[in-house]
Amino acid sequence: MSQTTESPMKKISLEKVVLNMGLGKSGDVIDIAKKAIEQISGKKPSTRNAKEAQREWGVRKGEPIGVAVTVRGDDAVALFKRLLEAKGNTINGKSVDNFGNYSFGINEHIDIPGVKYDPQIGILGLGISITLTRPGYSIRKRSKHKAHVGKSHIITSQEAKDYFTKEFGVTVA
Repeated sequence: MSQTTESPMKKISLEKVVLNMGLGKSGDVIDIAKKAIEQISGKKPSTRNAKEAQREWGVRKGEPIGVAVTVRGDDAVALFKRLLEAKGNTINGKSVDNFGNYSFGINEHIDIPGVKYDPQIGILGLGISITLTRPGYSIRKRSKHKAHVGKSHIITSQEAKDYFTKEFGVTVA
């Protein structure tokens, strides 16, 4: 009679949800995108600047061309549930990588429950990245004595899919 108990260090949790709108140009569209992201997340977004100049597109280095916000904790879980509803509670299995990250896009932000159409904003698309974590993952981010996460402790693609299915009741396509 062997009793198998899972180690508390193996418990997977949702670390963060990152919403990103890459617009490719600056000006009024940045302010419009900020309003849209704030409407979705309830958090104040920040701008993302161009890393290098793109002469063909008329973009200068350092010019704001995108908007992003990171949501953590209970707010991230609630936001992720709303985003899953917009995708019909299904996730694409190919969009989950071998480190516990899942990324997807939404073509029209008004598909998200709780977001109403605003004629001043219009309809915008956005990219979403979900990061999963386990206890002990902070060793790769700390300032002193950084270390790698061990092979057996990394969240595999299958573990991430199982977590999404169990915690959020999604179907993996």
